[in-house]
Amino acid sequence: MSSTWLSQADYSCDMDKGSVCIYHPGSFHCVRSIQASPTYGSGQQCCYDKTGAQILTGDSTSGSSPDRVHEMGSHPYRVATRVPGLSHWLADVQSYFYCCLWSDHCDVYFARRSSMDCRRYEPPRSGVVIGDGNFVTFDNLEYTFNGRGEYDLVTSPDKELSVQVRTEQVKLKSGALREATRLSSVAMREGSSDVVEVRLAGGQMGSLQVLRNQRAMPFTEQSRMDLHGVFMSSPCPENVTVMFASGVGLEVRAYQGLMTVTVLLPTAYTNHTHGLLGQMNSDLSDDLQTRLGQVLPSANATPEGIFSFGASWDILNETFLFTYDSKYLLDTHTRTPDSGSGLTPALYVPEDAGGPLAEDTLRVLQIHQALQQTLQPVVACGWLPSPKNGTKHGKLYIQGGNLSFSCDDGYTLTGSLQRSCLPNGSWSGEQAYCT
Repeated sequence: MSSTWLSQADYSCDMDKGSVCIYHPGSFHCVRSIQASPTYGSGQQCCYDKTGAQILTGDSTSGSSPDRVHEMGSHPYRVATRVPGLSHWLADVQSYFYCCLWSDHCDVYFARRSSMDCRRYEPPRSGVVIGDGNFVTFDNLEYTFNGRGEYDLVTSPDKELSVQVRTEQVKLKSGALREATRLSSVAMREGSSDVVEVRLAGGQMGSLQVLRNQRAMPFTEQSRMDLHGVFMSSPCPENVTVMFASGVGLEVRAYQGLMTVTVLLPTAYTNHTHGLLGQMNSDLSDDLQTRLGQVLPSANATPEGIFSFGASWDILNETFLFTYDSKYLLDTHTRTPDSGSGLTPALYVPEDAGGPLAEDTLRVLQIHQALQQTLQPVVACGWLPSPKNGTKHGKLYIQGGNLSFSCDDGYTLTGSLQRSCLPNGSWSGEQAYCT
């Protein structure tokens, strides 16, 4: 099953909720784009069968189709073609009803609303910080940083993106403090968008609390909100997804007292990122670059060196995005292990370290590794039609897919009886004809 980070399950055909897919009979799961395209305000839909293969309208009326108007509308909302709900009904749902449900002209509808396959899809790059100070950069460098304070996780001045994280000292159930930190909050903004902050509710174990421009939001399970320059959704109290207009996405999870933040960036951010998640350029060697531009070689970096690198990304006061209320005060900055913060982090892991916290960290890291597998580029060769007076067998158009062809009685097949999707994105063989 494949779906992009820019999409979410279609409420009318969601495999997790057992939907019957009334408008796409034969489909198993459909997703829709979270946000409208910035230029046209349109949307995209993709539907899949039980094998995970995308269903295209060239093969079935159950296939994916683009929306002329996104169902949630788009800015400016008062324009006739961008009104949430209404414009989508008039331009997309009503025309589908007239052509496909109330008449036999569905071929006309899909000739103008044909599916978009995944040939132009460029998967985002992911980086993650796991609550107890474990980081995996966009270039897949893993390291541990246990500074306490507020830091630039991702900053891109030319793209006007800022993602900041706050850490606090780990407190055990007995009340004792460990020489380690955990993630407690993340704040983000892109351009002139609203500032969104997600933090552990009460700073402790449990669900997540969402703040918009430093004010708590009544963000409940299954909520979806399209705000100024940012879209948010929450499938459950322990999971919040944030999406910016550029395609930048963040997923925040709370699990067993650990808060995990996954950042996904479109390819346009290549060579445009700095911070604790490094430079996104497919080069591991420069990921540990300090704010002043000094690069710590990652191959032989010491814990002391990594700590100095991390501490250099302590947030500058004029750039902070966090909310400072009675519980979260601006007194947590740590620049060196022996600074006045009162925390001397454990730079070396004890031999007997482990227990539930280590097990939870490993489990979250495995989830991230699985995510990276799903974000690998997909090689697609594109849709092939059935030969006139013949039949096409197979509907898989990505690398490794095989199609075969046969002709009706009285016709002879010329060209290739079978064609395969090759690693270079082209089909083997020649077009099939029935003569």
